Amino acid sequence: MKTFSAALMFVTLLATSAFAATAEPAKPTVVLVHGAFADSSSWNRVVAILEKDGYTVVAAANPLRSVKSDADSVRSLLSTITTPVVLVGHSYGGMVISDAAHNQANVKALVYVAAFAPEAGESAGALDGKFPGSVLGPALSPVPLSGGGHDLYVQQDKFREAFAPDLPEPAARLAAVTQRPITDIAFGEAATEPAWKTIPSWFVYGDHDTAIPPKALAFMAERAHARETVVVKGASHVVMISHGPAVAKVIEDAATAN
Repeated sequence: MKTFSAALMFVTLLATSAFAATAEPAKPTVVLVHGAFADSSSWNRVVAILEKDGYTVVAAANPLRSVKSDADSVRSLLSTITTPVVLVGHSYGGMVISDAAHNQANVKALVYVAAFAPEAGESAGALDGKFPGSVLGPALSPVPLSGGGHDLYVQQDKFREAFAPDLPEPAARLAAVTQRPITDIAFGEAATEPAWKTIPSWFVYGDHDTAIPPKALAFMAERAHARETVVVKGASHVVMISHGPAVAKVIEDAATAN
């Protein structure tokens, strides 16, 4: 009986070891950071695809107050995640992830979705004006804040043209009404040393982006030596809403890359 029990235990150990050797490693957690004039719900289509494909997803609430404080908020979230992370930013969210991922050992990849990827000393405002094609600036309306500075809103009647021309009119109108403002401080704040210099990056954006000129996005992707750059034909600045599957695929490419 003892011989049989020992043999059974040996076989069990062999089976367990074989399973451990062949089991796939856990998928990284995907952390999504929205940009200005939006909130975490802007990722809804992408979240549904990623979760269906087995990824744990966190859509961070980006305060949109300043690059430093917004990055600190995301960095605090990253510190609670024990798995590798694919950190994704849309628009101004690219400024935030470039700072937040700096020296974060668990961030394995950065994905810029129609997003700013600044060099040290650059601001979102300066990058947006580096190449012609943005109609966002004239569409902004400042609202004074009691503590100084201004909240910037996109004028509702100009929102679709400046931000989301490929969305159906009812969806664009709803996005205009529910937009979250960004401060002029955040829009003008200079970036520190960016994480894309040490962490691999992926880029996806539309060729009909009227908020950040496609030439600016191409420039930043090339400068960052992106592992992959996907340009979605006909897509606007809200490419993650209008072309969710294309954006999800780039995120999954980053997640599965060695």
